[in-house]
Amino acid sequence: MSANSPAAVVVLAAGGGTRMKSNSLPKVLHEVCGRSLVGHAVAAAEELTPEQLVVVVGHMREKVEAHLAALYPAARAVVQVEQKGTGHAVRTALETLAADGVELDGTVIVTTGDAPLLTGATLAALAEAHAGQGNGVTVLTAVVPDPFGYGRILRDGVDGAVSAIVEEKDASDAQREIAEINSGVFAFDAKLLAEALARVTTDNVQGEEYLTDTLEILRTAGHRVGAVVAADYRDILGINDRVQLAQARRLLNDRLLERAMRAGVTVVDPATTWFDVQVSYEPDAVVLPNTQLQGRTHLGEGCEVGPNSTLTDTRVGAGARVSNTTADRAEVGELATAGPYAYLRPGAKLARKAKVGTYVEIKNSELGEGAKVPHLSYIGDATIGEGTNIGAASVTVNYDGVNKHRTVIGAHCRTGSDNMFIAPVTVGDGAYTAAGSVITSDVAPGALGVARAQQRNIPGWVERKRPGSASAQAAAAAGEAAGEA
Repeated sequence: MSANSPAAVVVLAAGGGTRMKSNSLPKVLHEVCGRSLVGHAVAAAEELTPEQLVVVVGHMREKVEAHLAALYPAARAVVQVEQKGTGHAVRTALETLAADGVELDGTVIVTTGDAPLLTGATLAALAEAHAGQGNGVTVLTAVVPDPFGYGRILRDGVDGAVSAIVEEKDASDAQREIAEINSGVFAFDAKLLAEALARVTTDNVQGEEYLTDTLEILRTAGHRVGAVVAADYRDILGINDRVQLAQARRLLNDRLLERAMRAGVTVVDPATTWFDVQVSYEPDAVVLPNTQLQGRTHLGEGCEVGPNSTLTDTRVGAGARVSNTTADRAEVGELATAGPYAYLRPGAKLARKAKVGTYVEIKNSELGEGAKVPHLSYIGDATIGEGTNIGAASVTVNYDGVNKHRTVIGAHCRTGSDNMFIAPVTVGDGAYTAAGSVITSDVAPGALGVARAQQRNIPGWVERKRPGSASAQAAAAAGEAAGEA
């Protein structure tokens, strides 16, 4: 916590968000780029290292409280039982802190839980300007291309202080031409905020306590009302419906991709590539089209991911190649390859130079260095040693209907195509298994495991059992040709 840290950040997240048309999810829990709306607000606030971080919750508060407790334990949830306006929400937060003996002294930042593009840097600039200008309150504003519907900022012509915020319906024609708007984000002096909130009334059409009323209260009392213009007007954009949710996702994704590209990542087609906010990467990674990187996925130096791949919480090692693959909580080692059309489920771990090929599914299994599962196989709950090659169409039969069991295949083994390994079973180092085998017992190191019935041919069966069929006719013709020869 630095000397310039605010006394508190209060995030307003109690509203119902009726325009989201959601019966099961509060607005602030809808996600943008792998993080909830309120999560974005909390993450931005945490960059300021405030002494107190409070989130005011109300609508579906149990879900929001659980979300905060699981992912943002430093944030304290305060319940606004009845949503009686933004002023009432902030007053509820301050009164709750005071009841616990917390006396705020310094700057209080009030922000919203539905503005995912708002950055910690923008909040820090607001706090710095507020302290530097000696304001009673400082408004974060933005100059927007289309200000329709927003409250316009009126400034004093002498020192640029805010003289009023005029809502669209109350603005004159001249005032509607103003492009600077109110964001709903403020920096207050803590003691002045408490005093002003005590004087806010519900004398309005909605019968609510408006936080914006404190600006006029403080200005009338002789305190300066300042304003800071956001460097990027899109920082303040709030989410009210799913159209705006999608727009925000696109804008934030563009920012994330630009940051990655400037850090040395090649993104071949940004229009079809999606990053979550916690994705990390090293230089010279390449991301091909139609790729989604989710959660805490990490790209190692010089790796290549895509096209048509979705990776969630997956680590890709330096120089690895992952093509047309879905991976969830997996590890792809240095110079390893996966795909095309591979499925790496949780616990899949590919060591250096390991290979998982076409239509292969790996679950809770480790492949040693240079091990290969090239084709059409399922490897679940298994350990595959270094240099081993698993034949096509192989399955580790790990589930007996009640419990999962493990298969161990040693180093430098060669297993035949169409093998079933009935776990628990072990194949020793350097062993072979014959194609078509069902391996139910351990195979010793260096041995050949064969488990299949001896082939028996029944002459003339088709012509007797399928007379007149195309097969019978072909067999008869082949017999005649052989006789003539």
